[in-house]
Formats: sequence, structure tokens, C-alpha cells
Amino acid sequence: MRGSRGPRCGPALNEVGLIPDGALLIRDGVLLETGTTRRLENLAEARGAEDVNAAGRVVMPGFVDSHTHLAFPPPGADEGVEKSAGLIRATNGQRLEMRVRGYLQSMARHGATTVEVKTGCGPDESAETKILRVLAALKRDPLDVIPTFLFRLPASGEDRIEPAADAVIRDLMPKLKRRRLAQFADLAWEGGPARHDYFARFLAAARSLGFACKVHADQAAPGAAITAAVEQFAVSVDHLEHATAAEAALLAGSCTVATLLPCASFHGGGASAPARALIDAGAAVALATNFNPLHTPTLNPQTVVALASMRLGLTAAEAISAATINGAHALGRADRTGSLEPGKLADVLILNASDYRDLARDFGGNLVHRTMKRGEFIYTEGEVARRDHRLSPPLSEWS
Repeated sequence: MRGSRGPRCGPALNEVGLIPDGALLIRDGVLLETGTTRRLENLAEARGAEDVNAAGRVVMPGFVDSHTHLAFPPPGADEGVEKSAGLIRATNGQRLEMRVRGYLQSMARHGATTVEVKTGCGPDESAETKILRVLAALKRDPLDVIPTFLFRLPASGEDRIEPAADAVIRDLMPKLKRRRLAQFADLAWEGGPARHDYFARFLAAARSLGFACKVHADQAAPGAAITAAVEQFAVSVDHLEHATAAEAALLAGSCTVATLLPCASFHGGGASAPARALIDAGAAVALATNFNPLHTPTLNPQTVVALASMRLGLTAAEAISAATINGAHALGRADRTGSLEPGKLADVLILNASDYRDLARDFGGNLVHRTMKRGEFIYTEGEVARRDHRLSPPLSEWS
């Protein structure tokens, strides 16, 4: 994935930078050199290095999952935001941490090395803070976790909207910034034009506090959300299932990444984002899982790559670029992850595949042989244990 410093757009999305018979030289969790095996083996720095044999396998950057809801809503809480937030408040912090840790471990087994996690409890400060404290405890264990505060206005009760927005903008966001509990401020763009002034206030306040912004644009008419994201220099605008070709053109040439979530459409049976229109217009496209234990229970970034190829019309190279280097740009971390280049973190996957295009053909499986995070293997594929047939009852006993 070595390439320009900016996100991949247009034809560049198809350039994976393949190195046949390649090698990596890693020191202290950072990529020191990349290139052909013959060149790297002759470097003085490689003398005495531990050899990791990946012959016949694809070696690629770890997936960067730039849009997930790992912590909220909790499983079984399909009762709306407020009741879900109440369940978070009532949940023991250690239990919540164990649940999120389990999700992260599963993502590591399937190749994710950096994961963004959103809150989303509405204006419930207690629930929001609990989730963000749990995420702070999990920042590098086992993956890099990027916490995002997701602002959501009350779904009903127009008289409650202004007090809720004031409480978040005036009190909660400054607290989160001082305590460094969130890196991004995300906005759930829900409801009609009467709410747009509150959305504009939120984005302006977030930027003034130093938050990088994101916008959820999954409504039937996302034009206003896309326009606001571009005008407010949002790092990404996400979902876009109902975007038109004309709206796709708004993103071309902007600094805002279009993060697409094919699993959301697959599980919900709704429309798919116009990926080809976005790419052809010149927009930077990223892919993410949108993991949500209620509505999108998919933790596997490989499934996202396959769905993007099967349903959104992306080539294997485009989908992999979108799920690695462009995902890193959607999190402002492309200077340290998303590609295998000298100076970046050694976030590396070794696949049970000899051709990267297998990722677009394999659906629902796991091609990951080993996952490396910051130069250490955090997952290695294990053998299935053979049964001891001496412990099995004779066939006659089953009759």
C-alpha cells in the first residue's frame, strides 16, 4: 500500500504496491525496511534478525476498522437509545470491559489492528463517560482503540432538544476534551431541518475545542449532512446508503473521506451506497464493519472486503485499499498505520492465501494465519484438536 501521503482516490485506489517475494525488516515494533527478500537479506541491519517464514502467503497491512459500535448499544437492548443508555449505567464497568475486550479479540483474529469505537448514548453523560473510560482502559490491549463521542439528540420531545444540545455542547464536550477521553466528535444526523441549527452548533463547537469531526449520513436525504461535513472539514462522512451521484460529486476534491458500510445494508436489507459513483467522481472511499451487536453483528473486516466486491462493485484492490490505508486516513492515522512502509508501525497480517484477490472471493471465512500488532504476534492460527476415540462410546451404545 505504499503511495502518496493523501488518501487513495480514483485509479490510485487500485494500486496495492505488490512486491513479489517481498520481505519486511522490523525493529522495536516499527517497519525499518520493506522490499524484495534478496535486498533485505543483504542489509547489515538484518544480520541476526529472527526469521518469520511467510513463504507462499500474502503479507499485508492490518485492517483499519474506522466505524464500529462495539460498546453501545448493549446486546439485547433493542428498546431505543434512552433505555439502552440506562442498561449501560446499570452494567458493571468490569463486565462492560470484558464484553468489549472479547469483541476486540475476535477482531484481532480476523485481521483488524486498529479499531474506532463510538459511544451514542444520547445526552446521557453518565453512560457516555462510562463507555469512554472503558475504552481508555483498552486503548492498546490488544489493538489500538480510537474512542469517538457520538452526539445524538433525543428522538422525540422537541422541548427536550435545546436543553440536551446545550448540556452536551456547553458541559460534556469540554470535559471529554480536558480528560482526553475522545479523539473524535461524531454527529448522528437524524430528523428534519428544524434540527440542523443544533447540528451546525455541535460541529462548530467540536472544532473549536480541537476535536476532529465525523458525520453519520444514513438518512433518506443525506445532502445536507454531506454538505455540512464538507464545509466543516469533517474527517469522514459515513454510511451514504442513500447518496446520489450528484451528492457524491460534493465529496470529490474535499478532505472528507466517504466511509462505506456494506454490512449495514446486507443485514438490514436496505439500499447500498453508490460506491462506483463516489470512486468515479474522485472521492476518497474507506470501508468499515459498522459492527453493532444488535443490527450489524459482523466483526470480520474480510467480510466487508468481500461484500464491497460482490455488492458495491469494487475490485479486490480497491476494497483492500479502502479497508486499510483509506481507513487509516478516516481516523487521521495514516502516518503510522494502513500501509507497509518504513517508519510506520508493524501492523501486519499473514494470510492463508497466495493471492490478495482471494479476500474478495472468500465470504464469511477467516484467511488470517497470523496477526502482528506493533511487531508482536497477537494471534496465531491454531490446530483443531483431534478427538481421543478411546473416550467415544462403541457404536452399539448409540442405538
